[in-house]
Amino acid sequence: MPQSLLEQLRTYTTVVADTGDIESMERFRPTDATTNPSLITTAAGMPQYQPIVDGVITEAKKELGDSAADKDVANLAFQNLAVAFGKKILAIVPGRVSTEVDARLSFDTEGTIAMARSIIAQYDKAKVGRDHVLIKIASTWEGIRAAEVLEKEGIHCNLTLLFGIHQAVAAAEAGVTLVSPFVGRILDWYKKDTGKDYQGADDPGVQSVTKIYNYYKKFGYKTQVMGASFRNIGEIKELAGCDLLTISPQLLAELDKTEGDLPRKLDPEKAKSMNIERIVVDKATFKKMHSEDRMANDKLKEGIEGFSGALVNLEKLLAKRLAELESRAPAAV
Repeated sequence: MPQSLLEQLRTYTTVVADTGDIESMERFRPTDATTNPSLITTAAGMPQYQPIVDGVITEAKKELGDSAADKDVANLAFQNLAVAFGKKILAIVPGRVSTEVDARLSFDTEGTIAMARSIIAQYDKAKVGRDHVLIKIASTWEGIRAAEVLEKEGIHCNLTLLFGIHQAVAAAEAGVTLVSPFVGRILDWYKKDTGKDYQGADDPGVQSVTKIYNYYKKFGYKTQVMGASFRNIGEIKELAGCDLLTISPQLLAELDKTEGDLPRKLDPEKAKSMNIERIVVDKATFKKMHSEDRMANDKLKEGIEGFSGALVNLEKLLAKRLAELESRAPAAV
């Protein structure tokens, strides 16, 4: 009986669901799951997840007290909401869930460390083992330095919004558990910049992940590569063999219903024999390489702004929901 592309992909690569939608995870049963502020905001607006949202808001209000401003309650609630979804997700997936630090802390090393510790403390309290949680941090120099500290404390990190080899090398040198190079966002930038379309192995996002994967395997880094942000299944097919791929429910469904041969494209043994030059990345080199890479510069800035905007929208949604709950509450006698 012919196998679907999704079944074949699972033999080479750990399949991760890129969604906050728990129903999608129950359907596709991925090994791991990733979320981000945009995905959590979308899920929080769905009627079926209202009990989770309401529970988080009620707990935040109780923790801060009746005199707390709605804005402060909403801010605490959004921090707790991602963990609440994470715990629900871990009831379905056997592996790990990624929970993201506030994107507004992307250039604040100490702030990132503090929030990561707060997130992991909530998982610890819920008796969720640390091997099942990845803290998602933007791949700024400051974020990478925070991840280096956290990894030494046994808090595993997923470096996201990664677009350039300088980010990847710095993250691996810092000993992070996993990096998430963004395939589709790189493609978007090049299509807009050049006016060209790209297919298959010519896709610049595919080329970026391939380069990072081969570099890591060549030099024996423990850091895993998880391709992310896909625009089509052609990109996924070109990266069969990558350590992990995080895929939206729509593309998972397409892979699941598509049959055909799926050859392995990325192979650690082949990478070991490749002629690849080692790169030394200190702070000055990182900043220089980043400033010279227009795509990485643009997309990192855009990604941080996008995730920060999603958090602002989520806080507004939570504040509105809090007001609704309070209006329904019986008046004190």
